[in-house]
Amino acid sequence: MPPIPLTVLTGFLGSGKTTLLNRWLSDPALAETVVIINEFGEIGLDHLFVEMADEGLITLAAGCLCCTVRGDLVATLEDLLRRRDNGRIAPFRRVIIETTGLADPAPVLQAVLRHPYLAQRYALAGVVVTIDAVNGTGTLDAHEEAVKQVAVADRLVLTKADMADAETVARLRARVRQLNPLAPMVTAEAAHATLITGLGVFGVDGKIADVSAWVGAEPGHDHDHDHAHRHGHGHHHHSHDHHHDVNRHDARIRAVSIIEEQPIGRGAFEAFTDLLRSAHGPDLLRVKGLVKLADDPEHPVVVHGVQHVFHPPVTLPAWPDQDRRSRIVFILRDMDEDFLRRLWDAFLGRPAIDMPDRAALTDNPLAL
Repeated sequence: MPPIPLTVLTGFLGSGKTTLLNRWLSDPALAETVVIINEFGEIGLDHLFVEMADEGLITLAAGCLCCTVRGDLVATLEDLLRRRDNGRIAPFRRVIIETTGLADPAPVLQAVLRHPYLAQRYALAGVVVTIDAVNGTGTLDAHEEAVKQVAVADRLVLTKADMADAETVARLRARVRQLNPLAPMVTAEAAHATLITGLGVFGVDGKIADVSAWVGAEPGHDHDHDHAHRHGHGHHHHSHDHHHDVNRHDARIRAVSIIEEQPIGRGAFEAFTDLLRSAHGPDLLRVKGLVKLADDPEHPVVVHGVQHVFHPPVTLPAWPDQDRRSRIVFILRDMDEDFLRRLWDAFLGRPAIDMPDRAALTDNPLAL
């Protein structure tokens, strides 16, 4: 069976998740969707309730199912699959998990990625994060959790933009773009259900979606940040650094994208990711990429990791477009972009370290 796309919806307290979710769940485009929420009372979906479909499940007006997390998210996801496979509920085609405003989305993603059965049945489509245009700057200043939510997002929804002055919105947009230069950002008014249905490597029919957009590094297009092109080895490193006056939470996070022209040895790539996640797992917030392996260059491999947990690699039947380069996006925390670049070069067999720099790095064998 094709994997079931799973989307995480999060955002800080008061950032407008409830309003957005209410609108989405009344859209026929999200029929046959299961929505997992924390508490029905908290999310405020009462006017959408139609009937109890089964214990803990509620059928919504648009043909969706709602359920609460009864203790453990993994158990809830497993239970939904059992009911679906046994014919006790309709064969839902998509899952949305709404998290609490204080939640770090990484454990939610890891709960699926590290589970051998769930990782096969569900395909992590992405993370949608709401951010309040009126109070967003203060929230980012005060709460590191909110900064991390923005940094790991695949799509950003700016809410209450009509209630804030233009200068406040512009400053917040610039700050969010520094934290996450690769995720498309739309206002709540423009955040239709297609934002959910367009996420992910796989559609609900199991077919390959627009992987280039999913990776977030569309070839040939600059985002609203500057690309820093590094040395002439047939590949580029795009570094997204922060200005000197950013908040201390923001300064810990950066996005780095690598575009590699030459095919990569399978063993070298696996060794690179194994070392990176074992030595720096907590600070490897997200990894998303499309990789051309040397032993099968015509069939790219999709890689997706959240800190030290990686989804089983998926081999695509063909490249999604004419670009045949590997494209990998890293969201890093407290990690030097130069270290990542040197490590990449080392595993690809390139002289990654100039001799004057080597002495300064002898106390860090991982850098060599």
